Amino acid sequence: MNYTERALIMILLVSMVSSCSTVPITGRKQVNLLPESEMIAMGFSSYSEFMNTAPLSSNTAMTSMVKEVGSNISGAVIKYFDDNGLSSRIEGYEWELNLFADDTPNAWAMPGGKIAVYEGILPYTRSQEGLAVVVGHEIAHIVARHGNERMSQQLLVQLGGIALNEALNEKPEETRNIFLAVYGVGTQVGGILPYSREHEKEADKLGLIFMAMAGYDPSSAIEFWERMAEAGGSKPPEFLSTHPSDASRIAEMKKNLPEAMKYYNK
Repeated sequence: MNYTERALIMILLVSMVSSCSTVPITGRKQVNLLPESEMIAMGFSSYSEFMNTAPLSSNTAMTSMVKEVGSNISGAVIKYFDDNGLSSRIEGYEWELNLFADDTPNAWAMPGGKIAVYEGILPYTRSQEGLAVVVGHEIAHIVARHGNERMSQQLLVQLGGIALNEALNEKPEETRNIFLAVYGVGTQVGGILPYSREHEKEADKLGLIFMAMAGYDPSSAIEFWERMAEAGGSKPPEFLSTHPSDASRIAEMKKNLPEAMKYYNK
């Protein structure tokens, strides 16, 4: 290993240490090399582009339910973070949930609070409680900054760990492609770079807690994921394929229920 290589490794290590943070509630240490403000800006831009091409649902009742559940859970998260001195964690977020006219059983989220829910997942949610499971899970991914972790890893691998502002200036197309690979758009969300098992477990746990904070019974999550698992078959629904559900996962959620119930106020 030559001097330049050693220097680069030292720079990356220092950068990783200085970028270390803690995920609220779970306490897991994580490394996010990218400024959250940049992630939010790219999230807003990509979500806006998707909004310009994807048809919104014409079902006013279900659209209202999606927005109500989203408002309730995001509001509960904001209050919890404010009460616990964590408001900087979600600074710059603009929560927005929309229901799209797509039969794919799917939902996804982008940095800054942007969430898409497809009509195709509603037969599995069945109620506000079931919908809260999906929305809580996606909000958990956003708040835990899982996408920042994944994109940081990809920048290190594909672009040598150069600073994001340099990547945007020098290699804008490559950087955008990495972002879209991490988040994707439409049915490709999560399909290229799915969340890790660790991220999924964390989003499951936080999702239970967040929905409980908003007054939704977290035990309903078990029934939702059992329905998704039963619907899997040889070709699982999109949401299931990017958020794998199995016996061990459901067992883990059952283990986390007692903690989530501490936050539950009917």
